[in-house]
Amino acid sequence: MSSGGLIIVTILAISLLLFLVMKSKLQAFVALLISSLFIGIASGMELQEIIISIEEGMGGTLGFIAVVVGLGAMFGELLRVSGGAERLAHTLVNKFGEGKVQWALGLTGFIVAIPIFLDVALVILVPIIYSLAQKTKKSLLYFGMPLLAGLAVTHSFVPPTPGPIAVASVLNADLGWVILFGVLAGIPAMVLAGPVFGRYIGRKIHVKVPEYIVENEFNNKEYEEKELPSFLLVAVLILIPLFLIILNTVLGAVLPEGNGVRELFTFIGHPFVALTISTLLTFYFLGTKRGYTKEEIQKIATKSLEPAGIIILITGAGGVFKQTLINSGVGDVLGNMMAESSMPLIVLAFIIATFVRVAQGSATVAMITAAGLIAPVLEVVDVSAPMLGLLVISIASGATVFSHVNDSGFWLVNRFFGLTEKETLQTWTVMETIIGFVGFGVVFGISLFIA
Repeated sequence: MSSGGLIIVTILAISLLLFLVMKSKLQAFVALLISSLFIGIASGMELQEIIISIEEGMGGTLGFIAVVVGLGAMFGELLRVSGGAERLAHTLVNKFGEGKVQWALGLTGFIVAIPIFLDVALVILVPIIYSLAQKTKKSLLYFGMPLLAGLAVTHSFVPPTPGPIAVASVLNADLGWVILFGVLAGIPAMVLAGPVFGRYIGRKIHVKVPEYIVENEFNNKEYEEKELPSFLLVAVLILIPLFLIILNTVLGAVLPEGNGVRELFTFIGHPFVALTISTLLTFYFLGTKRGYTKEEIQKIATKSLEPAGIIILITGAGGVFKQTLINSGVGDVLGNMMAESSMPLIVLAFIIATFVRVAQGSATVAMITAAGLIAPVLEVVDVSAPMLGLLVISIASGATVFSHVNDSGFWLVNRFFGLTEKETLQTWTVMETIIGFVGFGVVFGISLFIA
């Protein structure tokens, strides 16, 4: 098929994908598979080649993503059940004091969302927001925006959350670089979208604790008094895998091959090993030592894999999408077009992710789809390891902006904060857009200095 024909096939496949993806993640999984089949058949691939592409794409992607997301989910669930997230929030709020509570909430969200899914973390921490709003009589948004910004930034930018993990897997990016650039882009994004925007919007829109929360006699006494693990223990458990993965990347860049120290940290700093170490330590210190039996820990770990399962499947389907694009020849066409274009790859990645995000809503699906479209380009365009890390965050930024009514996060915030649709657009949507554009601005600036 001609280059023009392949591009047309790709455009039609993307259109089909967006048409099929409605609201559920299961629909996204099916849509990615159907779109991949469409590309294969329409581009003239033999039927057996299409099957092989599906096997290669699914197997190659899940060989990494299933282990990482699975371990991260188990780690996060035990942290939730043990009260570790609550301990982080209470300690930081108390340490920062009432005058700087917004910064404490932003930092809390930033840390807690590393091991725990955003929606789960919000359910755990929202009582603190209610309590602060009732106590100070300030707008719920004054406290809520910083917490949401911290949660949203890490959810999109910092592994082992599923989105950036999935993109890194599809693009074969080093997680150390992804974590480093995710933190560098995430901190200013959290500050501007959280405490700064929260202070502004909290004065413009006064929101009280929702009536249905008050009517249910919300009471924070039990929440505060129950025994929680220590702040230091929780912080160390969360930071261990990040530290080991980043250290592996740094030592790999400064030490020569064959060096004993480098080889040691190449092993223990691999995401598989780093997360296994952290998860086992969490099982022991937040499980066994706090009185949980082996059966209870096993039950908690098993339950954690329920929401992780569909994310793993979607990511695998994203791998199929990427592999089909490559095997059908679309990758060569896109790569040659990119080589002749003056648009930087990092900008193209952001634009593609933004388009998919606005069209179908899910940030995770937008990330995976954009990564699938960018991955074939990397087959013909030479990109350094740091630049791959920047591409991951650029895609994550594009997949964050302009959240609106087709995004489940939009309605989650709408419900918990008791907002109208207009107010949710003025608050959550603007906050997400600030995060996306600030994150992209940071990585684009860094990319100017990296080959």
